[in-house]
Amino acid sequence: MHAALEILSFPPVAVTSPSCPPKTPPQSRQSPDGLRRRKVKTLLGVFPTRGKNPEFTRETRRAWVRLLRKIFDMVVNRTPGPRDAARCLCYLIHLIARWIMHVPCIATGLGVAVTLFSFCPQTAGQKRAREMGIAPGVLRPGPLNAITDVPDLRVGHVTLVAGNSVRTGVTAVVPHPGNLFQEKVPAAVYVGNGFGKLAGSTQVQELGNLETPIILTNTLNVAEGIAGVIEYTLAQPGNEQARSVNAVVGETNDGYLNDIRGRHVTKENVIEAIKTAKAGPVPEGAVGAGTGTVCFGFKGGIGTSSRLLPPKLGGYTVGVLVQTNYGGILQIDGAPVGRELGRYYLKEDLNYSPDGSCMIVVATDAPLDARNLRRLAARAILGLGRTGSSSSNGSGDYVIAFSTALDARVPMNPRTRTLTAPALDNEAVSPLFQAVIEATEEAVYNSLFMAKTTSGNGHTVEALPLDKVLEICRKHNALR
Repeated sequence: MHAALEILSFPPVAVTSPSCPPKTPPQSRQSPDGLRRRKVKTLLGVFPTRGKNPEFTRETRRAWVRLLRKIFDMVVNRTPGPRDAARCLCYLIHLIARWIMHVPCIATGLGVAVTLFSFCPQTAGQKRAREMGIAPGVLRPGPLNAITDVPDLRVGHVTLVAGNSVRTGVTAVVPHPGNLFQEKVPAAVYVGNGFGKLAGSTQVQELGNLETPIILTNTLNVAEGIAGVIEYTLAQPGNEQARSVNAVVGETNDGYLNDIRGRHVTKENVIEAIKTAKAGPVPEGAVGAGTGTVCFGFKGGIGTSSRLLPPKLGGYTVGVLVQTNYGGILQIDGAPVGRELGRYYLKEDLNYSPDGSCMIVVATDAPLDARNLRRLAARAILGLGRTGSSSSNGSGDYVIAFSTALDARVPMNPRTRTLTAPALDNEAVSPLFQAVIEATEEAVYNSLFMAKTTSGNGHTVEALPLDKVLEICRKHNALR
């Protein structure tokens, strides 16, 4: 959003428009030939050279300096990518269109087009795991192969990248578009390894429901996550009498690539992530809360996937979103990728720590109560294990699972003292267990496949070398 505003908020420049010609003093009226010569000189003023029109040339030079500074910042301060090139190209098109073509609306239109292209969910040249032939499991994914395949669910990101050291952000998962505080959803938490800070988890475990969006961010900005969620919730119509809000905020530590001690995430960033959350494709890789994370020694980030049950098993959807920042020995659909790449935990000549964390959000439209949601959350850890995670001492591995089923929602002020909600029996939950394992595994792969090499805070973390990975997977018959 900020980058888009940056593109569309062009700096003021001198414009000579046919509809608004410059005022000419009465004593210096010019002939048609003189006007034509003046237009030619004005066009020459587009280029950073000395001309007869000092005001126009001065503004022109300033604009070109701004463009060069953008290019310098792109190359020096962070690794350039297609998105960065699009920004600079957009600004260059604006200069040409606005000064030569004299049609500001064309420049703005081109700016919007390039902005939308540069912020499409899949960065140019990158493909998700399934598009590369990595398709773990036996169940079909949903149409988007994302957590947003679960009806009503929305996801929002705010990505913070500044200078040489800020590489962090916020990701918000919103279960449904209504007032979540008034219409809570059944939920449960499962802790794979508790070295982390999942705020709000004890009340979810105790009461079995979720009353706020789920926020993911970095370790030292959990407080800002809580503040943003509370402010957003209190401002919702119908919550005027609220005196207690259980904000759920998870984290991973992105301090290797990010100046985490600077605590750059604000409560306004959190509110923006919630308000801009939407259905549809979910941006993955180094975005939102995954901007500065590291996974298996490579660039990690946000990943998502989904699975559909066959109609005879209910036709339910299970969606997973992960924030990957952990280690171990990478496996991709059974292929020993980490070992063959020579980068893995306990390798004698490699100083590599498996510590970190992984936040896993599980959503389903199946009518599950809190007890079976906790069982579902536990199986997500099995999917994490399939990728090679060792859940080391310093890894905070948390799963929060919830159901969006309309009949299963928990009203703030029930009409009766007895609540009755439909819920699947235990035997019917087994297919959902398989679905969450598969979706978690693929979500992790997508977080790696969609991430790109990132520099920050004095370090550089390389993206997963996909050519080598595919060669290894082919060798071990892991491609489909």
